[in-house]
Formats: sequence, C-alpha cells, structure tokens
Amino acid sequence: MLFKFAKEAGEKFREGVTNMAEGIKDRIQGHKTEVKDLKVEESGDGRIVLKGKAKNRAEAEKAIVAAGNTPGVGEVEAHIDIEDEPEQTVFYTVKSGDTLSKIAKEHYGDAMKYPVIFEANTPMLSDPDKIYPGQTLRIPSIN
Repeated sequence: MLFKFAKEAGEKFREGVTNMAEGIKDRIQGHKTEVKDLKVEESGDGRIVLKGKAKNRAEAEKAIVAAGNTPGVGEVEAHIDIEDEPEQTVFYTVKSGDTLSKIAKEHYGDAMKYPVIFEANTPMLSDPDKIYPGQTLRIPSIN
C-alpha cells in the first residue's frame, strides 16, 4: 500500500545519523514499535519501502507514520504483514494552528483525549506540543 506525505514535514534524525533508511529503521525500533524483521529501503525520489510483520494494524501504522514524517520522504510503500487487523484508523494532516488537544476535540469530542493521539504517533512525536503543519498523524479509533 502506498501512503503520501509532505516531503518537508517532520523531525530530523538524531545527531550522527546520515543514512535515511538506517535513520528511519533506528527511529522505528528505538520506540519499540513491534514490527518484526523490519527492512527499510530507499527507493529514490523520496520514496521509502517498509517490509516486515507487525503484531497489529496500530504497530504497522506507527512505523508508516514514523517513516513518512521524515524530512525528504514523500511516499511510503508499505509491505507489512499484520497478524491481527481489528482496528480502523483515520490519518490526519496537521494544519497551521492545530494542537493535539484541538485534533482530539474534533475527532473524539474531548480535548483531553490528546494522549491517545500522542501515543499512537510516538515513533515520530517526541513531545505533544511539537507538531508541525504538513505532518500526517494516526488518529486511532477509541471505544
């Protein structure tokens, strides 16, 4: 499946990381995202290819969002097998003036549910107050 992202959005890698594929893999695995046998490849012209097996849809989507919200990445081609697929997720592109509370209010009717969105995007978000226009966020369903 192919996902589109804003090429200029997102956080840079930690200092010392120079290879995009390795940096993305490091970011995904560093946040303990459960994607087994993860392979990250640069396909050229801002496209990243992800391969592996995820415990569930949420873990696969965390990896996709972490890869896509990297400066220079415009597309993520995901070939991630999912063991368990019950969850449906919405993807949301951050606009100027957005906050996680505002997005939570819009999607859940409760601004205080912003930690759900933050947790769903932890591979790429390090602080709930640091979101940028153009970033794509996972908005998981809550019951």
